[in-house]
Amino acid sequence: MIKVGIVGSTGRVGTLLIENIAQDKELILSALHVFDELKQDAPKGVLVTNSMKELLKASDVVIDFSAPEATGELCEEALKNPTPLVIATTGLNIHQQNLLNDAAQEMPVLYATNMSAGIALLKMLVKKVAATLKDFDIEIVEQHHRHKVDAPSGTALTLAEFAAEGRGVDLDKVRISGRDGVIGARTKDEIGVMALRGGDIVGRHTVGFYNDGEFLELNHTATSRETFSKGALRAAKWLVGQKNGLYSINDALGL
Repeated sequence: MIKVGIVGSTGRVGTLLIENIAQDKELILSALHVFDELKQDAPKGVLVTNSMKELLKASDVVIDFSAPEATGELCEEALKNPTPLVIATTGLNIHQQNLLNDAAQEMPVLYATNMSAGIALLKMLVKKVAATLKDFDIEIVEQHHRHKVDAPSGTALTLAEFAAEGRGVDLDKVRISGRDGVIGARTKDEIGVMALRGGDIVGRHTVGFYNDGEFLELNHTATSRETFSKGALRAAKWLVGQKNGLYSINDALGL
């Protein structure tokens, strides 16, 4: 049995991870990291701690659906206690991204802004279409529930990165994430990334390619957060057998 520790155990996906692991024949929940208090009963024998060190020591692999600050702390401690890490936290700053990259030198680390198999395939399609339909304008729209704190979503930005790779452009130089007032005509290389928030939308991403006379839209809709929790568990099973390095969900899926 693979011992799994969870960072972000009090969140929506963290709660699902606890439930999904209980139903999995290859995994066993070993430790839960909490900053304040766990709002549900932990299974018998599971370590509940606010210490990243103790969490890592108790785990064969750690899954992280938390906040950027917690992910940074996890990576710092993992450098002292190397343990395979599956990280799904979005909104990482440059320092936290560097810590993640440093950790990948000492242990296998899988980082994905979305653990969905559908999104993994969508990224590849976006890159291909962007490279093929060179005269088409690219616009990305993401929709999430009212409680999401970062915008645009990490998934939308990842899709934009793949679109930019397909076009051979630097996303930081062409991304537009808001329009207001008399801003002039759209530029040719512009990649729009827009965010909508409302209700309880789990997640919807649309990548549109627009030209005179026709357009193509690629859509992905998550109808349950179990898409993310079960995807992370699939990734964790794969990761424990890998060499040190930084991996993506596409690696775990063999795409």
